[in-house]
Amino acid sequence: MGIILSRKGLCIEPSVTLEITAKAKAMKAKGIDIISFSVGEPDFDTPKNIQDEGVRAIREGLTKYTPVSGINELKEAVCNKFKRDNNLDYDIENILISNGGKHSIYNALMAILNPYDEVIISAPYWVSYPELVSIAGGVPIIINTKEENDFKFKVEDLESVRTDNTKAIIINSPSNPTGSIYTLSELIEIANWAVTNNIMVISDELYEKLIYGDEKHISIASLNNDIKKLTIVINGMSKAYAMTGWRIGFAAAEKDIIKVMNNIQSHTTSNPTSISQYASVVGLEDDQNSVEEMKIEFNKRRLYMVDAVNSIQGLSCRESKGAFYIMMNFSKLKGKAIQGYEINSSLDFTNFLLEKANVAVVPGIAFGDDDYVRLSYATSIENIKKGLNRIKEIVELK
Repeated sequence: MGIILSRKGLCIEPSVTLEITAKAKAMKAKGIDIISFSVGEPDFDTPKNIQDEGVRAIREGLTKYTPVSGINELKEAVCNKFKRDNNLDYDIENILISNGGKHSIYNALMAILNPYDEVIISAPYWVSYPELVSIAGGVPIIINTKEENDFKFKVEDLESVRTDNTKAIIINSPSNPTGSIYTLSELIEIANWAVTNNIMVISDELYEKLIYGDEKHISIASLNNDIKKLTIVINGMSKAYAMTGWRIGFAAAEKDIIKVMNNIQSHTTSNPTSISQYASVVGLEDDQNSVEEMKIEFNKRRLYMVDAVNSIQGLSCRESKGAFYIMMNFSKLKGKAIQGYEINSSLDFTNFLLEKANVAVVPGIAFGDDDYVRLSYATSIENIKKGLNRIKEIVELK
């Protein structure tokens, strides 16, 4: 008799992003020159001051267990960050340090969801949102957004899917994968709707520092005390400080919510890495020059990628306003054959680009929209030029 596995576990889909990255790496290991636009992390080293603090922590023996919720020094630095950057007042009792932003979202969903509670998510969405909701016993409710509205939902969209079981919505601004940002007026409308209907908000703000042009980041929790009480703010060190492997995320919310999240974390992972916590204090408290330098370079790449994609026959994209991704619209190529490849889905187009152009992208179906593929500009300008030239040649080949 075979082993009977968990139905919940069997229903969880593997990350398509990681699958494509693994396939590209395997081809690269065979000596094939792969240009990867699939990676979701900065291609910069962690700033030296943060590295040095990590080394200091190791050498001074700061390698033991810490409190489950994180060291007070880091929680105080997070409170200072929220006050400085977001006009949000929190005490350390409102803060939970976790093993990355994803872990923070998992803790939040586990703390607020009961079986069959519904969580509204906009598509294109970050790949893990629906799966995390399902793991927590909830039901993901997907709103399909439109490119002409910059891939954002409106209050009327939220109202159209609201039921007695609606427990929360997830806002990701700036967005992975679309790079879109919610404006002040849009957030006010959403906040009023959430307060009126007593619906919680999980506000994923991990890409907050990576915003371009005249765009501004506004945390929905900063609008007023009513929406603040309903909001769990998620942030972390991974993207802005090039610390993806250090695994530090943090959440801010009402004390009773944080207490439940802390209890969950205490029985699953315990504390985040002590070394990473001490290094993160320096990242948040020291000057932010490294963040600004990284953002300047991302902006150059962003502008080049947007112009280059829109110059390719049959392809297009909107100008992303934050993070380091674009969603490339290939719908004009659907139903066509290019060099013997039938292009009927984003997965077809992804495999076509990987096998014929040696360029790795992520299929839009992973984000809930099959008319797009995601490209990351978290790679060198030289790679971006080379990769987009390959795409242009292969797509426009007659």
